[in-house]
Amino acid sequence: MKNIPIGQHLIEKGLITEEQLQEILKKQKESDGKKKFGDVLLEQKYVTEDQFSEVLAERLNIPFVNLDNFELMPDIVKMIPEDAARKYNAIATHKIGRRLTVATSEPSDFYAMEDLRAITGCSISFNMASKGAVNRAIGKMYSAGQTDTIVEEATKQKEEELSLEELANEANERIDNAPIVKLATAIVENSFRKEATDIHIEPFKNYTRVRIRVNGDLIELMTISAALHVSLTTRFKILSGMNIAEKRVPQDGRMSQDVDGTHLDLRVSNLPTVHGEKIVIRILATGDVSLRKVTDLGMTDYNYKRFESCLKVPQGVLLVTGPTGSGKTTTLYAAIGEMAKPNVNVITVEDPVEKAVEGINQCQINDKAGMTFAAALRSILRQDPDIIMVGEMRDQETSEIAIRAAITGHMVLSTLHTNDAASTVTRLVDMGVAPYMVATSLIGIVAQRLTKVLCPECKKKVMSTPENNELMGIDHSIEIYEPVGCPSCNETGYKGRTAIHEILLSTPEMAQLITRAAKADEIEALAREQGCKLLRDNVSILVQEGKTSIDELVRVTYAI
Repeated sequence: MKNIPIGQHLIEKGLITEEQLQEILKKQKESDGKKKFGDVLLEQKYVTEDQFSEVLAERLNIPFVNLDNFELMPDIVKMIPEDAARKYNAIATHKIGRRLTVATSEPSDFYAMEDLRAITGCSISFNMASKGAVNRAIGKMYSAGQTDTIVEEATKQKEEELSLEELANEANERIDNAPIVKLATAIVENSFRKEATDIHIEPFKNYTRVRIRVNGDLIELMTISAALHVSLTTRFKILSGMNIAEKRVPQDGRMSQDVDGTHLDLRVSNLPTVHGEKIVIRILATGDVSLRKVTDLGMTDYNYKRFESCLKVPQGVLLVTGPTGSGKTTTLYAAIGEMAKPNVNVITVEDPVEKAVEGINQCQINDKAGMTFAAALRSILRQDPDIIMVGEMRDQETSEIAIRAAITGHMVLSTLHTNDAASTVTRLVDMGVAPYMVATSLIGIVAQRLTKVLCPECKKKVMSTPENNELMGIDHSIEIYEPVGCPSCNETGYKGRTAIHEILLSTPEMAQLITRAAKADEIEALAREQGCKLLRDNVSILVQEGKTSIDELVRVTYAI
């Protein structure tokens, strides 16, 4: 292989351009040697971690292994102790005789190789793997089987305890090592590793069930003894700053935890039920994770161009709509990331602030202190803003202030809970906003949903039936795919989610229709005439491309 710099090799591979390389080298120089070339490259998201690791492996002339799809053997993995595995970001993959093959993100580390040789008594050969994949594999393999032991320890300790107050008042040293503390930590860790968005800790008469939401569906993580429930909820209440003595009213709090090198921000909600307090933990996008770009939102090229045209308008209202958990906030943050420039003043008012974004002013709502959406918006208008993001238009007052701000020359981005783009207009009018104000200020509406993506490892090819064809809006049978289930996708048949979008643009004809308070059906008909592809059209394309299933098409877009 030619001995050329890694940057030139990436250009030859077609992964980056010469301009991008120069930008990376400039940013690396600005860091005064604190950042490696690879760190800056991955920060800019020009390539994925796996792509960079593959190129690096080729350059070092060693094999690359994708640990996310590799079946690791516990007996071999445990040959390297967990502390050494984490220290060197390395995990054992297979062993032949006295030779142990280890996957690592630092294959040039001679000291690591020597240390691992001394620890295992084997000769070591390194394979290349991405840092994130090694971290995930270490977390998964070394925690496997530990949770059951932790639950047993916690149950045993509970039997020995005289009272709950004893746990709450113990010395800090003992609390940090208590089995119930380990159990709370393990629940969050295991949930994050399974890519969950929410954790539900639900009390029943004889047991407590822990479920997690993965790809929009709740799956059971574990069941534990009912005797542990009070201690577990107390632990989460302490961590999230709630009042542990108050058990009769709902409470909210926040906490954070580091898992496999990632800092998690967790929103905790507590609700008294018949058998005890139910805890729901939302795993929020972390503050240190960079914003998604607009190009990463899963939009088709056609929808991306329509969305991009909305962002170029200097003033007006751009609304993102959909049910809870449909990715609205992610889309808003991506839009702000595109629009926020050094010469622009961007202010957001959110409940809660989900991502800390450098360079923009973010306000947190506090109803008890009188910091409502409407009050915050009034103050923001005196702060000389160019772009305002309102977390949600919840009432007439907030909606009117936001729309007046747009009419007076500001760019306003916000969300609403509606089923489609057309009904968003009628919802604003129903809330009490004058139709002429909506027509004057509106730039566009993005309605979206999240649909599950079929697992590429196990999806099964079938021919579409006449009923399927009708749902997809086609007149002949084609090859489509169905979910099956395999270890790679936790037997669900799906791996990850993508967004589908419906983008309505406020053209002069649309503005006239809105001004005369037209119904949603008329607005939708005109939107289709003007090129708006509905949610069902977009998910139908995904089914035909083999990315999702007919079941998902029905689940996401079914209407009576």
